[in-house]
Amino acid sequence: MSEEESEHEEAEEIEAENKSENDGEEEGKSEHSEEEAEEEVREEVPLTDEIIAQSLSLLAKTGNGLAHAYTRLEASNRNLTDITRLEPFIHLRFIDLSNNRLRIINSLNRLKFLLTLKLDSNELSTFDLPPFPYLQTLCLSNNRLRSIVGIAQPRLETLNLNHNQIDSCTGLEQSKLPNLITLEMRENRLTTTKNIALPNLKNLFIAANNITQLEDLHELNRLTTLHLRDNKVEILDGFSENMKHLQYVNLRANNITDPEELKKLAVLPMLRALVLLETPLSETDSYRMEVLVALDKLERLDKDQFNEDEKHDALEEQKRRAEEQRETTADDSSKQEGAPEEEQ
Repeated sequence: MSEEESEHEEAEEIEAENKSENDGEEEGKSEHSEEEAEEEVREEVPLTDEIIAQSLSLLAKTGNGLAHAYTRLEASNRNLTDITRLEPFIHLRFIDLSNNRLRIINSLNRLKFLLTLKLDSNELSTFDLPPFPYLQTLCLSNNRLRSIVGIAQPRLETLNLNHNQIDSCTGLEQSKLPNLITLEMRENRLTTTKNIALPNLKNLFIAANNITQLEDLHELNRLTTLHLRDNKVEILDGFSENMKHLQYVNLRANNITDPEELKKLAVLPMLRALVLLETPLSETDSYRMEVLVALDKLERLDKDQFNEDEKHDALEEQKRRAEEQRETTADDSSKQEGAPEEEQ
């Protein structure tokens, strides 16, 4: 399927490489907590007027058209712990405060014109900002978030929560995130997809969690891309005919062993690309044949398109199995008809 899917697959390859470097993730997080507890004196680094002057750009007209104000602030990698000085800058639309040491961000409360807010790689344990009327992109990866509760943004389209400590999807609902299109939650602590209720969501990236159960997927009726790589999925329950737009599913490095499970994906009318590399099923001799027999509309498995010979062989195998099933059913019916009635 297309260039977009190839890009998604490349992103997943990079994600896997990064994950291999973080095999001791849980141990690392424990160490991080210990460091936090042992911290005796935290050096405060406030945002100063000098840093602000260096960080502001993109002069634009204000809403009434009678004045001009800076609308972009890029103050990443400054080791900041305090951004109180930002409170008067109410016309900012794009803020990048990534790679600092922020724990409190309520100085942003009054910045009602925000479109993009990047807070990756800070020390946030909660996100308690009010809804912003225009915010479309929110990046919170590599923080200490344990919950999604509190993230309610009416126009948000992209939310990045990668590399946190979130163990539940509670809060991912239409009333709080009605326009969300792309959600990234790689490398958290999820065990299920339960409570994801975002009917406008198109792209869901939840690789490298501990997911064993696929639940509430029927709520995602506009989803086109689902990345579940590096989880613990064995049973493919949860997919629904309501998912009429889902085209790409990545299940690489999960625990799928039974080819019969693949039949549960046949309810997806638009599924065209599937990734099953590094699953027990992918190690079997008839791997590609079994997948295509179960999902005859599939165009690509892993990185390879199905060729015409494979499609022809799979169709013949389908017919053979169907005929065999009919014969078995007929034999069973004949045996039942010829069986003597039980003695009373």
